[in-house]
Amino acid sequence: MTDPHAPRTAPGTDEAGLERRAAIAEALGKEVWPADRDRLVAKAEESGAPDAVLGQLRRLPGHRTFENVREVADELGIGTEQQRF
Repeated sequence: MTDPHAPRTAPGTDEAGLERRAAIAEALGKEVWPADRDRLVAKAEESGAPDAVLGQLRRLPGHRTFENVREVADELGIGTEQQRF
C-alpha cells in the first residue's frame, strides 16, 4: 500500500518536468543516441514534435554530445529522478 502523504513523483522531479521529459523522449526515440543538438532537433522535426519540444532542444548547447534523455533534461534544468542504486 502506498503512503497517501508521500509525493507522487520521485525526489528531484515534478509533474510538469516529467511531462516535458516524456515529450522529449517520445519525439527522439531510442535510436538517436548519442547525438548533438543539431541531430536531436533534426530527429524531433522528423518525428513531428510539437513546437515546445523543438524550442527546448534548440536551447541546448551546440558543442555537446548527449548520451540519453536524462542528460538532455539535466541540461535544460528539468528535474530528473535521483539515482536510487
